[in-house]
Amino acid sequence: MTADTPDLGQWKGGWINRLIARPGFQSWASKFPLTRGFARRDGAVLFDVVQGFVQSQVLMALVEMDIFKRLRAGPMSPEVLGQALNVAPDRMEIVLQAGAALNLLTRKRDDRFALARRGAALMGVPGLEAMIRHHKAFYRDLEDPVALLRGPDQTELSQFWPYVFGAASAEDPEVARTYSDLMAQSQKLVAEDTLRMTSFKGIATLLDVGGGTGAFLEAVGQAHTGFDLQLFDLPAVVPDAQARFDAAGLADRVTLYAGSFRDDALPTGADAISLIRVLYDHSDDTVRSLLHKVYAALPAGGRLIVSEPMGGGAKPDRSGDVYFAFYTLAMQTGRTRSPQQIEALCRDAGFENIQSPTPARPFVTRVLTAQKPLL
Repeated sequence: MTADTPDLGQWKGGWINRLIARPGFQSWASKFPLTRGFARRDGAVLFDVVQGFVQSQVLMALVEMDIFKRLRAGPMSPEVLGQALNVAPDRMEIVLQAGAALNLLTRKRDDRFALARRGAALMGVPGLEAMIRHHKAFYRDLEDPVALLRGPDQTELSQFWPYVFGAASAEDPEVARTYSDLMAQSQKLVAEDTLRMTSFKGIATLLDVGGGTGAFLEAVGQAHTGFDLQLFDLPAVVPDAQARFDAAGLADRVTLYAGSFRDDALPTGADAISLIRVLYDHSDDTVRSLLHKVYAALPAGGRLIVSEPMGGGAKPDRSGDVYFAFYTLAMQTGRTRSPQQIEALCRDAGFENIQSPTPARPFVTRVLTAQKPLL
C-alpha cells in the first residue's frame, strides 16, 4: 500500500461517520429498533457533555452555601435552608432538586432534602471543597476556550499559582500560604495513592523537591519509620513546613532546605528524590533542567519517584487529557504529559529502569519511578 492508497478501514469508518452525522439519519436511528438504543445512549452522553458546565456550577453553589455541611445533621426543607441563606424557597428548591438529580442529595417523601452517599463522600475527600471553590478563576479562564487556546497574555489561574513563574513572584508569605494550603490539602489523596504504588524498601534518605509545606513527606514519614526525610522548597514555604513537621512529631527526622530548583542546585546526600505534582506545573525546558539536577544530586543506583496526573498518550484519558490538560493550559506554564513523554525526559537525563504501574485512580495521580545507573 502506497501513501496515496486509501486505507479501507479509514474509508469505511469515514463513510459511517458521514452517515451518522446526517440529522435525518439520527432521527431515523432513534426510532429504528436495531439502532435506537445506540442513538439514545449517544444522545444522552452528548447532552451530559453539553450540560457539564451547569453541573459544575450547581456543585459550586452547593459548596458555596455549605449545603452538604448543613444537611449533615439531617434532612431540611427548602424553606428552612432558604431562610438561613437568604434565598427564596422556590429558588432554593431548584438548586436542591438539581443536587438530587446529580445524586449528591436525596429528596424525601415530605419534600425535604438529605445528604446522599455521593455528597457525603465529597466531604470525606481532603481538600475537595477548597479545590471546587478556587475553580472560579479557572472557569473565568474557560469562558472563552478558543482565546485560551490562542494564548492570552495573562490568565486568572496563573495569578492564583504565582510560584510557577519563579521564586520572585512567590516571596509574599501570605501568597505562598494560600497556594501551599490548597496544595497540602489536595496532596493527601495523592500521597495515599503514591504510597500504595511505590516501594520505599532500601531507602536511607528521601528528598522531596517542591514539596510545599510537606504534606506528602508527612504521609511518608508516618507510613515508614526507617529512613530520614528532607524537603526542598521556596524560602517563603519553609516556615509552614517546619510547623507541620513539629506538630506531626517528625521534626527530628526532617531536614529542610530553602531554595528554588529553577535557580539552585539540589541538596546531595539523599538516595531517593520525589517530585510530587511538580513536573506538570512547568514547561519542558524547566522539567528537563530539573531532571538533570535530580540526576546529578543522586548517588549511583539512586531512585526518582514522580507522581502526578498524566495524559493517556495513545489512549486518551478523561481526567488527564480533559481536566488537567486545560487546567495546566490556564496556568500558562505547564502541561500534562503521558508516562511515555515523562519517560523520554527521564532517559534524556540519564535514568534507566523506568516503570509506571497501572494507577488505581488516574484522576488522582499516576506514578513513574526511575533509577540512576549503578557504576
